[in-house]
Amino acid sequence: MVVSCTQEHVYRHPWHRVTAAAWRKFTDADARAAPLSHILEVHTLSRRVDAGSGRIDAVRAIAGRAPPLPLLLRGLVAAADVVLCVEHTTVDGPARAMRVVSRNANLRALVHVEETCSYRPHPERPDEWTLFRQETSIRCAPLAAVAAWAAEMVERRCAERFMQNASQGREVVETICERLALADH
Repeated sequence: MVVSCTQEHVYRHPWHRVTAAAWRKFTDADARAAPLSHILEVHTLSRRVDAGSGRIDAVRAIAGRAPPLPLLLRGLVAAADVVLCVEHTTVDGPARAMRVVSRNANLRALVHVEETCSYRPHPERPDEWTLFRQETSIRCAPLAAVAAWAAEMVERRCAERFMQNASQGREVVETICERLALADH
């Protein structure tokens, strides 16, 4: 079974400000102290800037605290305290498009999570607002020792946690946008 979630959000800030804030989301000191305190480390693994085309491609590794497993599964599945994710970001400056694809790199024997986020100018107010779209797919790996209902429970719990973290991430981007807006004026 696969749990899929899609969310859209309108940032009432221009695309350049929202994407600048999104880049800073995991490294912002205020965000790391409160809403995103589960993020432990962020490392840029590669970055390629093509000045001719206005494109940026980057890969980051993100380490975060793993959510606790449901009590019924703790003795059946070896889990880690840390979730490692790989984030691939592509920015097309001239097209004003940013796409971020993240996947977990560990705990894949238990669950596979893939998130795709896109940032584009809002179609109705392209110079003032940004349309954010987030698509998440969570698939529990087949576990011979665990019944299908337990696998579904893991997927549901992961989806709930993921949605909670995503909401906090959007709040952080909003806060950083506000600070950037003040700096612009």
